[in-house]
Amino acid sequence: MSDAVRAHELPTGLSAQELAPIILLGRGPSSAGSPADVERVAWWLDTSATGSGWSALGAAASEDLRTGAGFAVPAPQEPPAPVPGLPEDAPALHGGAVGFLGYEAAADLEDFRADSRPPRAAPTPDSWWVRVRRHVLVDHRTGRAWAVGDPAWVRRIADAVRDAVDGAEPQAALPSALGRWADVVLPAPDRTGYETAVRAALAEIHEGNSYEVCLTAETHEPLAGPLSLPTALGLYLAQRRANPAPHAAFLWGGDFAVLCSSPERFLRVAADGWCEAKPIKGTAARSADSQVDADCARALAADPKTRAENLMIADLMRNDLSRVCRPGSIRVPVLFGVETYASVHQLVSTVRGRLRPGRTAADLLAACFPPGSMTGAPKPRTLEIIDRLEGRARGIYSGTLGWIGADGTADLAVVIRTLVLSRGEAPGTTTASIGAGGAIVADSDPAAEYEEMLAKLRAPLPPGWRIG
Repeated sequence: MSDAVRAHELPTGLSAQELAPIILLGRGPSSAGSPADVERVAWWLDTSATGSGWSALGAAASEDLRTGAGFAVPAPQEPPAPVPGLPEDAPALHGGAVGFLGYEAAADLEDFRADSRPPRAAPTPDSWWVRVRRHVLVDHRTGRAWAVGDPAWVRRIADAVRDAVDGAEPQAALPSALGRWADVVLPAPDRTGYETAVRAALAEIHEGNSYEVCLTAETHEPLAGPLSLPTALGLYLAQRRANPAPHAAFLWGGDFAVLCSSPERFLRVAADGWCEAKPIKGTAARSADSQVDADCARALAADPKTRAENLMIADLMRNDLSRVCRPGSIRVPVLFGVETYASVHQLVSTVRGRLRPGRTAADLLAACFPPGSMTGAPKPRTLEIIDRLEGRARGIYSGTLGWIGADGTADLAVVIRTLVLSRGEAPGTTTASIGAGGAIVADSDPAAEYEEMLAKLRAPLPPGWRIG
């Protein structure tokens, strides 16, 4: 790591939401970066909903971006070293990478190569990673924040934040994405088609070809107006107010934006090699009535079908981790735990293990991808069933998003509850899309599965948006 890299604690008084325009857009009297840089790549890993942990924001130039088809995970380019001025428990992002793998990247892995399956191409890349050289870290436990990067950039950020705190430079309001797109109706996926696919998945299960098939659908709608970073960020800010989530994120890729409100951790790797997966299987909509809401959570935890779904995926994750973890280290400290979010209750299990010597976060990712909670089991055969029944690319939805640190640590989410914006086919338009689904097991009811899928589609909708 270059000796020039430094961390500077920023003036207190601004939340991550207030820092976002300064860092991502270069707002303020002291620009956070050139407009060309900001328009090319920007990112925000947003854990503020938890009230603890770290959020990170950054913008980068095109030379720091690696994107393309297939499964690709960046390796650290610099030896890990502590950044002077940062707390010891801060994530080692500098020299690491932030980005995502789309679902179709799995076709590049040996276990899932199948010549019989047609290639699927999504509007977003299979692999999208940006090298972290300049970023801001926010510690939500203390409210403190640090700018990390070269001294000149750190000074510009510190000046911009100081001016905003002191009121010397009023923060410019973001363009109102909800003003332009205040009343958006995304079409509901076809009920007949989805229920037919559920019945086909049930037939595969009854024939012994799979135990569980994670079937999904997608809705998309063209929007009037061009896609821009300020507009996309404004929409994300509205989304996070309506549906805060522990693994939320905003990514800007120039011709697409990812607005993620995921509740699900895919994989976390600590510096000592201990790793953790937290698969979610089982969802119940929340109620405004507190007693009904509590009853829904209890019913979710006790439901035999939901527990069966969750158990199969927890067991699948145990198997995936065992491919790269030390024998005897795999544990399930939490099975069938209920976690509650703004719009839904979820049934969550925790699977832990310790990487074998010489194994890395990239090896773990290759062993576990795509997330078992988005495939079913057994994974290779079930991926073939999914491809035949869905007949489309899922894109970033069902993939993974997060960071891989320079010191081998990592924290990656499952991409669910996510709105994707991309440039429309017609000039000056934008396409909005959301994917959602559920686990099909032997006693699944097609009508109930359709309703569960709709509930999940609604979760990431900004205020004023609805499924019609």
